[in-house]
Amino acid sequence: MPVMGVSRFERFFRSVADLDVDKSDLKRYDEFVGRKLHDLIVVAEAKATASGRDIVQPHDLPITRGLQQCIHEFERRVEPDIELTPILEQLATLPPLDLSLADGTEARIPSVVGGLSVALAHAFTVIDGTVRNPSSEDWERAFRLFDLLL
Repeated sequence: MPVMGVSRFERFFRSVADLDVDKSDLKRYDEFVGRKLHDLIVVAEAKATASGRDIVQPHDLPITRGLQQCIHEFERRVEPDIELTPILEQLATLPPLDLSLADGTEARIPSVVGGLSVALAHAFTVIDGTVRNPSSEDWERAFRLFDLLL
């Protein structure tokens, strides 16, 4: 289930980082969102468990300062380009969670995905300041970078 439709996906990356992505990049983007969202929730579950809770609260999500800035950028500039329903549907396709998500945590997921998307767009330009149309290698580099950090 795509997080964004093709035209919204293209507009999003153009507006955030002046990148030209196309339909062929959408699958990679959806894979990125799914993997990173899963990683964040796994860490949040561990934090909740260590705190003796059986519900993941919003403050359990491991949101770094940089990711928080990207979430704010997303909320200020591009939030209407991301639809809530597909993100929550994608969350439902993740491997079963050990703990439940609090309503506030579930409500925060779309903004977190938006922040991850903004961070990804900016990462392409940090990795290669001249890139305009990310190649498969650019996507792989971005995946590896985020796997190291999140």
